[in-house]
Amino acid sequence: MEPIIRMENVHKWFGQLHVLRGIDLEVQRGEVVVIIGPSGSGKSTLLRTINGLEPIQDGSITVDGIRVQEQKNLVPLRREVGFVFQSFNLYPHMSVLQNVTLAPRKVRGMGKEEAEELALRLLDRVGIKDQAHKRPHTLSGGQQQRAAIARALAMNPKIMLFDEPTSALDPEMIGEVLQVMTDLAEGGMTMLVVSHEMGFCRHVSDRVIFMDEGVIVEQGTAEQIFDNPQEERTKRFLRQIL
Repeated sequence: MEPIIRMENVHKWFGQLHVLRGIDLEVQRGEVVVIIGPSGSGKSTLLRTINGLEPIQDGSITVDGIRVQEQKNLVPLRREVGFVFQSFNLYPHMSVLQNVTLAPRKVRGMGKEEAEELALRLLDRVGIKDQAHKRPHTLSGGQQQRAAIARALAMNPKIMLFDEPTSALDPEMIGEVLQVMTDLAEGGMTMLVVSHEMGFCRHVSDRVIFMDEGVIVEQGTAEQIFDNPQEERTKRFLRQIL
């Protein structure tokens, strides 16, 4: 099958800093790929290049047949790719319901009533339908992140990107967000997840990628990476976190 995401020899610089160094990566439809690695290894930048939030300087990225590098493709691209950030990025002056309905109404041209019906279904799916009419600041961190996931799902994306979605949460709130992500994965959503939650990696991922210094050092199943890593750099990283 044609991969839904294809990255070929992708390079990204921030000034003199070479953040991505010749990334080659293919992701199949319905695959759940978890990216691990130390801070500064290029994990988040890799995600941001996939939906065009960060332009690349060399190489090519194709998402479901859409060439990411072409400016005119960014709007159709972002209809297909949902992004969930570390910080929830909800609009504070809007209710949760308004946050979730905004993109379907503005981008997809959906009517108010239809958008609200969709939003309430999604908020129910992530377990916070009862919070629909509250402002984000009145919700817990876990509830805000679940609202952010519902907002991303409201565009009916083919791919979901998660950039350390639990890193800003208190420990007791992490499980509720990971459960929503697990449900999405089990439902067949194509997902790329940057995460330090190793239990989630083992349970949900089809493939784990270890990155360091802007390159993919090693990749394989969770069992291969966690139980039998081949590269010394991977072994050293896992010794520090497991």
